[in-house]
Amino acid sequence: MKIRRVKANNHKRAFEVTLSKGVLPMPYSKLDPTPGKNDPVARVYADEDFGREAFTFVLESGAEGSVHADAVLEYNEDPAYMRDLLLYKLTIAAQECMQASPLSQREITRRARTSPAQIQRLLDVKNRTKSVDKLIVLLSAMDCEVDVTVRPASQKETKRTRRDRTALPTS
Repeated sequence: MKIRRVKANNHKRAFEVTLSKGVLPMPYSKLDPTPGKNDPVARVYADEDFGREAFTFVLESGAEGSVHADAVLEYNEDPAYMRDLLLYKLTIAAQECMQASPLSQREITRRARTSPAQIQRLLDVKNRTKSVDKLIVLLSAMDCEVDVTVRPASQKETKRTRRDRTALPTS
């Protein structure tokens, strides 16, 4: 995904990255080197060397860092990006299961009720048109268990928990 524009917002202590999906923040605290009061951002630009798929920032000290658009999408938990990341992880798991499976590819194909060509498409990490359910069928055909875990994000603090925490007496 190409970066259309990027600017530093020292008030919010974040870069504002404009993509086709809109403007997304990327906090200074998530970057290396980290911009700060003693070493502020001197320059930031969508980097042509990365095909405008990343931005580069230069601090007053001369330290330089680059951030790929995928890192911005992952930080902001963009649904399409998160889906692609899940597909990638499931594809890698399917490749590993295929190599470790004692079953022949013909038997796996029969169990998955598909064709050998479809198996190859499902195992291709570059193929983004496959679906999560087809990968789960393939993994099941190889006698692999798929377990989905849903849990609250431990890093994020909601307004309610922040309010509750500040209301508690300290001892």
